[in-house]
Amino acid sequence: MSEDLDKKLMDKIDRKLLAKSKRGKLSDGFDKNKVVNEVLDRSTVMTLYKMITSHIISYVNGVVSAGKESLVFWAVNESGKDVALKIYLVSTTSFKKRLQYIQGDPRFSKIKGGTKNLVYAWAKKEFRNLSQCYENNLPVPNPIYISNNVLAMEFIGTEGRSASRLVESEVDEEDYKSCVDILKQLYKKAKLIHGDFSEYNIFKTENGLVVFDMGSAVDIRHP
Repeated sequence: MSEDLDKKLMDKIDRKLLAKSKRGKLSDGFDKNKVVNEVLDRSTVMTLYKMITSHIISYVNGVVSAGKESLVFWAVNESGKDVALKIYLVSTTSFKKRLQYIQGDPRFSKIKGGTKNLVYAWAKKEFRNLSQCYENNLPVPNPIYISNNVLAMEFIGTEGRSASRLVESEVDEEDYKSCVDILKQLYKKAKLIHGDFSEYNIFKTENGLVVFDMGSAVDIRHP
């Protein structure tokens, strides 16, 4: 494919991804060109386009949160239900520090070399961890779909605004008891140990606490 045709295809896909936004424009502070260049590379955009054609999502809105290793987008499916898209940055080198959380995990015994493959493995690991928790009735976002560096899951919040994290909320004794119980059930039922359990990775909702950012959780068989 020529460079001109390739660019036209990418532009067309990019318009398709963002054209139907309810807001009409992306969220405040969202630099579209920067995100397209640094996050939505060709491979990621094609993955998102595949999710549209497979009816996983209908369109993508703006960024909900951004970190060194990933960005979370607000997407919407064909039923009008909000979906959280966690896109892991394939360009970052910080994932190399995460290798210790994967090496030795019997669920991921074969990982190909290279940063991109490590990022893909990390995305699959978080999806697998979420699945193990959700299947055992632990309070985590429902994992919906995983492909390459894109993880689709239940959106915890409303209208593109995520629920308040525990660090942003008033914490009481019941919250403390819930955290202790979650850690116990995480080990007992899901057979996992959360490697980054903190007030920054817990939503406080009307229906109770919801734990997220499960990539660092390790299998109890992990050495």
